[in-house]
Amino acid sequence: MSVLLVDVGNSRIKWTVMSSGRLGRQRALAHGGMPRAATVLRRLFAALGTRREALSGVYVASVASAALDRELSRTCRRFLKCTPQFARTNSRAGNVRNGYREVWRLGVDRWLALIGARQHAPRRSLCVVDVGTALTLDLLDRKGRHLGGAIVPGPALMIDALLRDTGGIRRRARPTRRRFRTTGRRDGSLFARDTRGGLNAGARFAAAAVIDRARFDARVRLGAGARLGAMPLLLLTGGGAESLRGLLRSPHRLIPDLVLRGLAVLAAADLC
Repeated sequence: MSVLLVDVGNSRIKWTVMSSGRLGRQRALAHGGMPRAATVLRRLFAALGTRREALSGVYVASVASAALDRELSRTCRRFLKCTPQFARTNSRAGNVRNGYREVWRLGVDRWLALIGARQHAPRRSLCVVDVGTALTLDLLDRKGRHLGGAIVPGPALMIDALLRDTGGIRRRARPTRRRFRTTGRRDGSLFARDTRGGLNAGARFAAAAVIDRARFDARVRLGAGARLGAMPLLLLTGGGAESLRGLLRSPHRLIPDLVLRGLAVLAAADLC
């Protein structure tokens, strides 16, 4: 039996096919919101090719708009003759217990990433970081209890906010006719020699710094404040995670499809 797993984020749609409990390679397309999403969804289903005929269902995790979700449902019915099942955040699933007072307020992408992380390392305390439009950090103890989390702008969103709200920076960050090499972007230097490079370096280093700090604060939280607990395993996921790896001082593992792995756990148990 094969099912399609779809992760609809704020800027990208990621998907894979799960066959006999095994996940295929994650693929992704930028959707850019409505109305372009309709075209992107058609490309998604076209990319499945003949595999569409073997699919028995579609499971979706979405943090996008209601309009995009409706378009996804229409496209599924048109191409696959089925209605997708949308995952929801619950109080418990996949050996994880939600730590929010009102469980629905924990985003379904964060919820599924925790479930996927728990499956990956079932006996470890975990700090799960998803680097996308937003950068989210969540802590899971060894018993699978979610101890809370934090949300900050992702690097691209930091840059967009500065370009939108600061006229001087926006003007100085524009490209010029004279060719120049922008520094502080992909190398390990914080100190750039032009405004565009400074924006990129500042956003990436800020994101890396909060991740490193979160891991050490997590150790204190796991020790209940009175003593230091075990250092949690740091797991990175999301489209922007790869670009931060060279800046992190903390040991970590990169698992790009962590949300889809969590969705697979729910789909296998049909808990969506």
